[in-house]
Amino acid sequence: MLNILLALLALAAALNGVALLRAAIAQRLLPRAEALLLGAVVNFLDTLGIGSMAPAMAWFKFRKLVPDHLIPQTMITGLTLPTMVEGLIFLSLLGVGVDPVLLVGSILTFLAGGWAGLPLIARARVWVVQGVVGLALLIAAVFFLLSNLDLMPVGGTATSLPLGLTIVAIAASFGFGVLINFGIGNYAPTLAMLSLMGLDPRLCFPIMAASASFTAAGIATHHIKAAKIDLQIPLAMVLAGIPAVLVAAFIVKELPLAPLKWLVSVVISYTGIVMLRSAAIGRRAEAENATAPPAAT
Repeated sequence: MLNILLALLALAAALNGVALLRAAIAQRLLPRAEALLLGAVVNFLDTLGIGSMAPAMAWFKFRKLVPDHLIPQTMITGLTLPTMVEGLIFLSLLGVGVDPVLLVGSILTFLAGGWAGLPLIARARVWVVQGVVGLALLIAAVFFLLSNLDLMPVGGTATSLPLGLTIVAIAASFGFGVLINFGIGNYAPTLAMLSLMGLDPRLCFPIMAASASFTAAGIATHHIKAAKIDLQIPLAMVLAGIPAVLVAAFIVKELPLAPLKWLVSVVISYTGIVMLRSAAIGRRAEAENATAPPAAT
């Protein structure tokens, strides 16, 4: 089963890479230098366990690299291939120790949720996307705080869960899959949920990485073909992100990340508040436009 998952993941990565490469060649794209640096940093830190989505969202907003309503699509497209490399690494190193029912079930329901959420992000108003992204950043900041205070993950040593908890975990993966379309990563909530259920926190990584990899591959390919985002940024994040993942996984392996987590939590908290403020302003403007009398002709 594990070998089949690895083969399918490698195939999905190849297909996504080809789609991005073809689009880059067709549009004669060159990677943006700032996005190269961003891709290297966030994917390096993601491999070491700090996460990539929240820092990437915060930087996009802080630097105004892309319009707010296109942040989730741009970020997912740029982080997908490096995340798939992570998925291959974590599955190869730790996948054999995970209950196959929990692993495969979580991947399938996360994938279903990801595709179910695609129409939601496509139809969502700008202020709705801003609000969801802002809330996601604040939730991520809470998880960083809990981690720094050694309150998460608690975890245990189990390699599998009782049937009831397995069903709950698999069902929850569907909701996490829907939310990934809005840039809400599955790492923190999945790690928290499975650790609280008693699973060995190390074994959460192949579940999280594989679920995100398979789902994001399809979502990212959809966004590439839709041609609504500036692919210079995702292209750069991929080109720098994959080497960063390999360096973090096989050379650096671990760093004292607590001070950096405190800094990241402050930055994403501020950005989340700014994003929520933008959402409130956008909603108020939309309401005022809806109630305003028609202009005289």
